[in-house]
Amino acid sequence: MIKNKLKQIWAEGRPTINGWLSIGNPFTAEIMAAQGYDSVSIDVQHGALDYSMLLPMFQAMRASGVVPMARVPWLEPGIIMKVLDAGAYGVICPMVNTAEQAAQFVSYMRYPPAGQRSFGPTRANFSAGANYAAEANDEILAFAMVETAEAMRNLDAIAATPGLDGIYVGPADLTFSLHQGRLAPGFDREEPEMIEALQTIVAACKKHGKRAALHCGTADYAARAIKWGFDMTTVSGDSRLLASAAQASVARFRELTGAKAVLGEAGKGGY
Repeated sequence: MIKNKLKQIWAEGRPTINGWLSIGNPFTAEIMAAQGYDSVSIDVQHGALDYSMLLPMFQAMRASGVVPMARVPWLEPGIIMKVLDAGAYGVICPMVNTAEQAAQFVSYMRYPPAGQRSFGPTRANFSAGANYAAEANDEILAFAMVETAEAMRNLDAIAATPGLDGIYVGPADLTFSLHQGRLAPGFDREEPEMIEALQTIVAACKKHGKRAALHCGTADYAARAIKWGFDMTTVSGDSRLLASAAQASVARFRELTGAKAVLGEAGKGGY
């Protein structure tokens, strides 16, 4: 089986950068995968796509050699096993709030005797190389998302879960939950209490030998997170990068030419 490059990089003491795909399109996936990320994750939870698009996106990413990962919609064995069969080398599972849920997640990720994953790696048999059944348990990463107040209360127990590789922090939901809607959801938190929460998660991961990952909005914030001890950071994503680049291009054009935007019917939501 082809070795998981993320594990190799971390073993050398280096952090990794993860790309994020929420646009259901193989060409977009191919473009993002070719930009130098260590891994690229397809967002099946909130992305504008489903499994029928995930598989060709994995295929489009293959030539780049980037580590393919996916965030599943929920803690549900069917979709977890299906994205693994499609060739995912890592799975991010949202809303894991207890050690029991973390243990369930791990069991869906591993073949017996380490878990209860059903055998049928339809595409992974071809994309991951020989001896997949014997080596998949050791190469595939299981990331549980900590993004609620309940999960923070159970953080130490979640981080101690045998077979779990790491914790992936969703800062938007975590902020929303910890402060009961008082603070707006979003990335790159500057509130002292949120920075403290992030560092608490890192400490729990280090204590139990797990990897810590954080979803970030900018490279600058990601670099700060690495200094706090995070092993992997996701920096923005395809839809946000597309929007910000387009916005900057239009703004620069208007600045240089003095041309003002004219809102017709298109600006009102139709044309």
